[in-house]
Amino acid sequence: MTNDDKAQPGPAVVLLSGGLDSMVTAAIARERGHALHALSIDYGQRHRRELESAQAIAERLGVERHVMLPLDLRRFGGSALTDDIDVPKSGVGSDIPVTYVPARNLVFLALTTALAESSGSRDIFIGVNALDYSGYPDCRPEFIASFAETARLGTKQGVEGAPFTIHAPLQHMTKADIARECHRLGLDPAWSWSCYDPLPDGTACGACDSCRLRRKGFDEAGLIDTTRYAEGMPSLTE
Repeated sequence: MTNDDKAQPGPAVVLLSGGLDSMVTAAIARERGHALHALSIDYGQRHRRELESAQAIAERLGVERHVMLPLDLRRFGGSALTDDIDVPKSGVGSDIPVTYVPARNLVFLALTTALAESSGSRDIFIGVNALDYSGYPDCRPEFIASFAETARLGTKQGVEGAPFTIHAPLQHMTKADIARECHRLGLDPAWSWSCYDPLPDGTACGACDSCRLRRKGFDEAGLIDTTRYAEGMPSLTE
């Protein structure tokens, strides 16, 4: 084995939702030299357009294995994304919003870890962000650090001395930083999907928390978001 072979990163498993953050995260993992495996969760989300984006992103980034896993969280409910609850359109607040899906990243990271262990991967990438986000507790750095320790203690790979590294490269970026990374990596923003409540014609609403944060990020970065938004959407100051 050559020194180059020894330095070659192993495969990485990316939690690929189809959103902007997960797309940029996957591209960063690829840039770092990892062969990509991806996990997308079909959890009964009302914004199913996101799953179509995940499939398209996986193809464009050359993902070697893409698992689309059904997991119907509508059976639990408790979120505007899985239940008959209106998606708020009044702007980003300071409280945990109704679009929070109970324990979603906890559940999803556990599944991603299982895929990583079965794929011989020690590297897991997730696109969580702790700065410009909607108040979700499962996006915080302390949660990611705690989960990494749980994975070390609760897996064969971990107890045998090959623990997983949970990479969250966007953790401390603003949405403007993420928009710049998207541009630097040569990604088309329209490949991804962020809207929680798309219109029947397939356009993004432009008014939900996720749309507002995304629009604000591209606006502050001075970059064009090629996503198709609804006509007459509120301004970023409303």
